[in-house]
Amino acid sequence: MDIRIMNLLWNFFGYSAAGWCLEVVFSAVRRRKFVNKGFLFGPMCPIYGISAVVISLLFHDLSSHPVFLFLACMIAATFIELIGGHLLNAIFHQKWWDYSDRRFNMDGFICLEFSIFWGAFGTLIVMLINPLFARLTSLVPDVLSIILLLVLSGFFLCDLAGTLAVLLKLRRSSRLDYFNQGLVNLSKGLRKRIRDLVEHHINRAYPQVDTRKPVEKKEKKPVFAEGNSFYKLVLLFVIMAFAGALIETVFIWIKYGYYANRSSLLYGQFSLVWGLAVVIMNVCLYRYRKRSIFFLFIMGTVLGGTYEYACSVITELLFGTIFWDYSKIPLNLGGRINLLYCLVWGGVAVLWLKVCYPPLSSLIEHLPQRFGVAVCRFMIAFMLCDILVSSAALGRYHMRSRGEEPRNAVESRLDEMYSDEYMANRYPFAKIVR
Repeated sequence: MDIRIMNLLWNFFGYSAAGWCLEVVFSAVRRRKFVNKGFLFGPMCPIYGISAVVISLLFHDLSSHPVFLFLACMIAATFIELIGGHLLNAIFHQKWWDYSDRRFNMDGFICLEFSIFWGAFGTLIVMLINPLFARLTSLVPDVLSIILLLVLSGFFLCDLAGTLAVLLKLRRSSRLDYFNQGLVNLSKGLRKRIRDLVEHHINRAYPQVDTRKPVEKKEKKPVFAEGNSFYKLVLLFVIMAFAGALIETVFIWIKYGYYANRSSLLYGQFSLVWGLAVVIMNVCLYRYRKRSIFFLFIMGTVLGGTYEYACSVITELLFGTIFWDYSKIPLNLGGRINLLYCLVWGGVAVLWLKVCYPPLSSLIEHLPQRFGVAVCRFMIAFMLCDILVSSAALGRYHMRSRGEEPRNAVESRLDEMYSDEYMANRYPFAKIVR
């Protein structure tokens, strides 16, 4: 087991347990009784573990910038809490936490008070707790550490499966819902019976009066990818990934006077950063699309900056490659983001939700059902294969830079098909980091 994976697992379990303790203590002080605040049966709050792992991965290099670290932790953890709250609410139709009684809340899932707490907690994690925790776990022998992590993972998966099974079973077997539905059906039946009796007597007493008005029943045609559905997000991802690569290519041509490929993949012109940005924007901001332009601009600026920073860190961790560098642009943060482009993300959010999305969404929904499903399935298969091949080629590109020879026939074939010259031409702005 890789030492980095072990550290992340220790962080997940350690901070999940610590978060559960914090929630229990806070609830005990406030309500003066013990309340299990975790989503699971066991003493764990996974949202704390997930947030801690994300913060540890993405913002480690901000340890020398406490202010930016605080803001980054606050934003990232807040969005995780917001998405987690909506996800649990969508699955189980109930809120697992509710901040509606607090000021500056959003849908009751997040509020300013706890966002500030997340910023402070994340700063402590990166600057103080993580180094101490790493020293503590390093004292455990590797074999024992692997055994403990496997045991903890087993307990966690069993707890998660049991919790989901109980919750879903309770939801499906709720007799109260069946009883309520029965009352609704009975009420509808009585109304229909009374209406038919009244019409019958009126027709007998006044035969010249026609009480039966012809009602044209229009069958609602099934709409393809209605709302913010999965197929809608797939097509938006593909369309905006292509549009993003095209926009960046044209921008470079206008600014520098030459053509440069801006695709993230080896086959086709697709910028994954743009495609994923639109999907994340829709998932996070779709329900707020009718809010004010200022609100969407601020949310887009914050979300876009955090997303771009996360993409830069993740691609560097996975492939040892930096695909963009803003070090020469003023007000940048580690060369990963800068204030100007963060503001551009805010403008893009407003332009997308207020101008571009409505007609594009309507166009997608007018596609024939079978044709739309077939196109989506084809694009999913194509993009997955393209991502897999591109990731493997980038991995070998980074390994060759370290002088590593191919270890099997697949790596040898990758070296033949995607040489250093080919990769340098395909990714002209990529920088390999040691």
